[in-house]
Amino acid sequence: MKAKKMADQQASLENTHVENTGGTVKRARLLERLQAGPIDTFTAIRELNIFRPGTRIKELLGLGHKILKHTLALTDDQGRTHRGMALYFPCTNPPAEVRV
Repeated sequence: MKAKKMADQQASLENTHVENTGGTVKRARLLERLQAGPIDTFTAIRELNIFRPGTRIKELLGLGHKILKHTLALTDDQGRTHRGMALYFPCTNPPAEVRV
C-alpha cells in the first residue's frame, strides 16, 4: 500500500478564499478579520462564509488567542431582531464602549 500524503494543517493566508470551508482556513480568515476590528456573528456568516463563528472563536481561544465577546441584539437581513448575538474583538485592543 502507498502511504497517504497528509494535508498541510497550517492555514496559508494566500489560500483563505471564502469558498474554502476547511476549519483551519476559517480560523485564519476570522483571525485576519479580527485584526481589522470587531466582527459580529451575522457579518462573519455573510462575509467570511463561517456558519458557526462561535465554534471558530472557541477554537482560536483554545489556541491561545485573546478574544473578547460582547452580546447584543442584532437585526438580520430580513428585518428580524435576534437577542444575544455576539460581537467579537481582539483583547489587545478592546473598545472602551460598544455602540450599536
